[in-house]
Amino acid sequence: MRASLIQIAVDPDESVDSRRQRAAALVRAQRGADLVVLPELWPVGAFAYESFAEEAESPTGRTYEVMAKAASDAGVWLHAGSIVERDADSTLYNTSLVLSPTGDLVATYRKIHRFGFDKGEAVMMGAGDRLVTVPLPGTGESPGLTLGLATCYDLRFPELFRGLVDAGAQLFVISAGWPARRGEHWTLLARARAVENQAYVLACGTSGTHAGVEQAGHSIVVDPWGEVIAEAGPDEEVLSVELDPAKVPAVREQFPVLKDRLLGIATPSRP
Repeated sequence: MRASLIQIAVDPDESVDSRRQRAAALVRAQRGADLVVLPELWPVGAFAYESFAEEAESPTGRTYEVMAKAASDAGVWLHAGSIVERDADSTLYNTSLVLSPTGDLVATYRKIHRFGFDKGEAVMMGAGDRLVTVPLPGTGESPGLTLGLATCYDLRFPELFRGLVDAGAQLFVISAGWPARRGEHWTLLARARAVENQAYVLACGTSGTHAGVEQAGHSIVVDPWGEVIAEAGPDEEVLSVELDPAKVPAVREQFPVLKDRLLGIATPSRP
């Protein structure tokens, strides 16, 4: 399975629609890939809070329309990053879109853990309430992989990824707008989620600066042993990697750590 991560730069001087068209061209250029991934809130910028309400759209709005055409033209499964979604009751959500190679919207994921510590996204947006997995079909003799979806700050909450594993996930796709000042946490946590769950991690971030917040870049692909397969630099870049779907069950059989999980341990009583 070939996967491409598009670490797009978010420039505040570039219009949202221009960036949509540029992202679409980058997706089309990945023809031949099986899966293409874009970052979190790339149309508007993950920290451009003042623009969230103005740029909010439905899951089948303008971003979907442009990305659906690009996915269909390239013939790829597309994790189109996330958008600011406006629900029917006007609640805003940080919502990821997954499109099939025919451009159909097959899954959405509303970010569960909102960042901001009682400001920004944490107070402006609603929280998702469900885990989302997407089974990708195999190609030729290669088996498929089941994707588990997560977004940026979710990376800090290992229980979410355990839940995705229980739901069948073998590959975590994490779209992000991760700040450069915590860049070491990004790579450390991506590798940790891969090791502890014996799963591939595709973590795609942005470059550039969102509302004065420098982005980490350094999109990363980690295998089920925690080894880094590929890592981007700080600037706009496309990572293309080959994944072996058979490696996940092989690692889990060779080193069956997940079978030794102990659940439901009571909290120790205090004297």
